[in-house]
Amino acid sequence: MTFMMTGAPLAMLHHGHSEHQAILGIQWHVMAMFAPSFITGNLIVRFGKIPVIATGLTLLLVCATVALSGLELWNFWTSLILLGVGWNFGFIGATALLGESYTLCEKNKVQGFHDTILFSFVAGAALLSGSTFSIYGWHGIALVLLPVASFALLSLLWLSRHQQARLIPTDN
Repeated sequence: MTFMMTGAPLAMLHHGHSEHQAILGIQWHVMAMFAPSFITGNLIVRFGKIPVIATGLTLLLVCATVALSGLELWNFWTSLILLGVGWNFGFIGATALLGESYTLCEKNKVQGFHDTILFSFVAGAALLSGSTFSIYGWHGIALVLLPVASFALLSLLWLSRHQQARLIPTDN
């Protein structure tokens, strides 16, 4: 998410949109990141963690598709909003899923390790975004999102199948 979010204002300015339009796009993106938080927990309770995460990852794939479809203002703004909502569902759902993966005595170490890895990737993504834009342009940034979100979605589907297999009794 940070990779695309950081490159978006650069791309908008590069492709002739105003600074005001770039700022407005990021403002709506930040709103889309956090406003759904009021309902994301309820969606997780109703539909489950994995479906909410899968919806978030699907929104990220749609975000990349919209970004790749053109350089008009609506492409940038729509992709940024989809990126924000997709991040919200994915991040909150994954955080809830992480909470099931450790015992109480492991809690602090797992959370610390998770945050270290996560924010190291966030910093790296922010740093790489500018150079990727400089070399490959906006479409290069959007193209990176496709395999990353696809791999995460496939991994999530594998996890879902693995969890279902453990719940289904065998006839042995």
